Amino acid sequence: MLKRMRNEKGFTLIELLIVIAIIGILAAIAIPQFNQYKTRAYDSDAKANLHNLYLACKAYWADTTSASSCTLAVAAGTSYGFVQSSSITAAVTTATPESSFAATAKHASSTRTYSVDSNGNIS
Repeated sequence: MLKRMRNEKGFTLIELLIVIAIIGILAAIAIPQFNQYKTRAYDSDAKANLHNLYLACKAYWADTTSASSCTLAVAAGTSYGFVQSSSITAAVTTATPESSFAATAKHASSTRTYSVDSNGNIS
């Protein structure tokens, strides 16, 4: 009977513990990286919304005059197509004239607020 047990194949307890330790180390490295990826995605969403708001206002000014006031409601109208993401808070801080346009955007899960100027530069 003892001879038959020696011929059985399987993993030892030490081998299993080593595998569990390696998985734990990999998880400890991967989880903080995942959080950084999420934060970058939130910031990219805010920047994309800000850029789309800027483009909608540029289209509005092309239809009207550059002295017209481009507000969030105007940009979100059916003619200009700006659709704000549900988790983004965007605001037009300077709506008139086109040469001094400014707007801000922030994702609800991020601490950073981004702004766009009249040239379309996002900072």
